[in-house]
Amino acid sequence: MSAQKYRVVIHKNEAQVQFYEERLDEQVSLEMAIIPGGTFTMGSSPNELEHKDMDGPQHEVQVSSFSFGVYPITQAQWSIVTRWPKVSRKLDPEPSCFKGKNRPVERISWLDTVEFCARLSYKTERRYRLPTEAEWEYACRAGTNTPFHFGETITTDLANYRGTHRNRKGKVLRGNYGHGPKGEFRDETTSIQFFDLANAYGLCDMHGNIFEWCEDRWHSSYKGAPTNGSAWLDGGNSNARVMRGGSYASRPGNCRSAYRIHSSPGNKDSTIGFRVACGAPRAN
Repeated sequence: MSAQKYRVVIHKNEAQVQFYEERLDEQVSLEMAIIPGGTFTMGSSPNELEHKDMDGPQHEVQVSSFSFGVYPITQAQWSIVTRWPKVSRKLDPEPSCFKGKNRPVERISWLDTVEFCARLSYKTERRYRLPTEAEWEYACRAGTNTPFHFGETITTDLANYRGTHRNRKGKVLRGNYGHGPKGEFRDETTSIQFFDLANAYGLCDMHGNIFEWCEDRWHSSYKGAPTNGSAWLDGGNSNARVMRGGSYASRPGNCRSAYRIHSSPGNKDSTIGFRVACGAPRAN
C-alpha cells in the first residue's frame, strides 16, 4: 500500500478537538482524536454512588498528549487488518456475535488486540497500542469529575446498557442509576454512531456497548499506581488485564467513568472489544 494512504490530516470540529484519519483502504479509515495532556483525579470518591474499593484511592495523574480512537474498533476495520500479514498470531476475520460492519468488533481477547496493534503499527509506521488505564479514564472523563462524562446519571437514550431491573440470586439489580430513569435492554451491541453523542474530547461510546481492554495488569486498588499515565505492568495479577467502560449487558453503575474490571488475556466474550491509542502526531 502506498504511503499516501497513511498521511495524517488534522482538522477540527466545533468543540476545537483535533482529529486525524488513518486510511486502512480506499473506503475505511480509523478516526483518531488528539487528546491534550493534563492532570486529573483518577478513581472515584467513596461518596460516589456504587463506589467500589477497587476504584480507589483517588490520586492525581499527569497524562501526556496522545491519540485515541473516536470509536471502538469496528468489524469493518478489524476485517481489513486481519488480512494484513501476521506478526505473531492468527486473527479470526469474523469473530463477532452481533454482525454489522459499523458495530464494534467483539469476542476479542487481549492477545488478539496486541496482534492487531502490531499489524497496524507495521503498516502505518506509527506505534499503535492499547491505552493505559489512566489514559482511558482521562479520555473518558474529558475534564469532568461526575460519574459519567455527561453528568450525574445515565439513560438508555445516551448509552447502550441494561436499563431494566433484574433479579439475581434474590437481589434486585437496578436498571437505573441514582435518581435517573429506567430504560430499555437492547441485549446486543449498537453501531458506533447510534447515539450521535461525543464527550468534550470527541470520543463516542465511552459508557456501555462493549468493555474495552487496557494495557495494564490488574491490581485490586490504586495503592502504588503510577502517577505519570503509564501502564502499570509490574506486580499485580499477571494473568489478568484491565477492562473499562461497561457493556450492553452491564447495569448502569458498571458503566461509570471510574468503574474497572478485569479478565484473563485469552478471554473472548460478546461484551468485550477495544479501541486503540497512539502518540499524538504533528500536522503535515
